[in-house]
Amino acid sequence: MPEPNWTVVIPVKRLARAKSRLRGALAGVRHESLAVALAADTVSAVLACAPVTEVLVVTDDPEAARVLGGLGARIVPEPSTAGLNAAFAHGAAQAVNGWVAALTADLPALRPAELAEALRAASAGSGGPGDEDGTAARAGTTGPRRTGDDAAAGHGIGPGGGTPRPRPAGAPDVRRFVADAPGTGTVLLTSAPGTALDPRFGPNSAAAHANSGARPLTGAWPTLRRDVDTLPDLRAAIALGVGPHTAALTGPAGPALGPDPAAGAASRLAGADA
Repeated sequence: MPEPNWTVVIPVKRLARAKSRLRGALAGVRHESLAVALAADTVSAVLACAPVTEVLVVTDDPEAARVLGGLGARIVPEPSTAGLNAAFAHGAAQAVNGWVAALTADLPALRPAELAEALRAASAGSGGPGDEDGTAARAGTTGPRRTGDDAAAGHGIGPGGGTPRPRPAGAPDVRRFVADAPGTGTVLLTSAPGTALDPRFGPNSAAAHANSGARPLTGAWPTLRRDVDTLPDLRAAIALGVGPHTAALTGPAGPALGPDPAAGAASRLAGADA
C-alpha cells in the first residue's frame, strides 16, 4: 500500500500579536523576528518531512507570508479574525486530496523524522511505537490552562475542515492528535480523507480533542511535543536543538536570553499585594 500524501496546515497570526509571553525574551531582538523565526523553523522541518507533499500557511501577516512563502510553503490568506480554529478549518478546506494535519507554528526544534513517524502512526491507525491499538490516553485533563492571546479564540468551533474528502478503502474514520509536552495542549491534529478536521485548539485542547472523539498518538517525539509559549519553553527547545532561524537569534553568537517576562509580571503582582 503506497504511503499516504499529507497536507499540513500551519496558521500564523499577526507577528506583532503572536507569542506575547515571549515579548522581551531576547535582548535587542524585535519580537516579530523571534515569532517568525519559530514559525520558519517549524515550516522548514515540515517541508523536509517525507510524507508531506504540501505545506499551507494561513496568515494575513505580510512578513510571515514573505518569509514562509520563500521557504516553499503555499500561503493561504486568512479570511477573518475568527481565531486559530477557523484558520485551521480554512486551510484544511484548501486540501482537496489526501490526508490533512493541523500543526502549530511554534515548534522550532521539530525533527522531520519525528513528524513523519507521527503521521505514519496516524494513517496506520496506531497510537505510535508500543501502542499499536492507540488506546493509551496521554491527554491530561489537569494542569495549567493556557490563557491570554496565545490561547485560541473560537475554542469550541465544531465540525470544520471543509468538504470531507473521499476516504480510501481501509483508511480509519478517526482523527488523531499529539499532545504537547505538558500533556494539556495539542501540537498536531490529523484527519483521514473523508473525515472533517474539527479542530478544538485552545485551553486544555488535548482533553477537548479527546472528548470530541479524536484519539491520542502516544509516541515519545520530544521535538514534536515541544511547543514554545514561554521563556522556559524556549530554553527547553534550545536544549533539544532548534533550527537555524531560531538559533541565529539564540545561539552563542546571538543575543542572550533575557529574564522570563511571565516571572517578572508575577513578581510585580506579588509586590503589589505585599
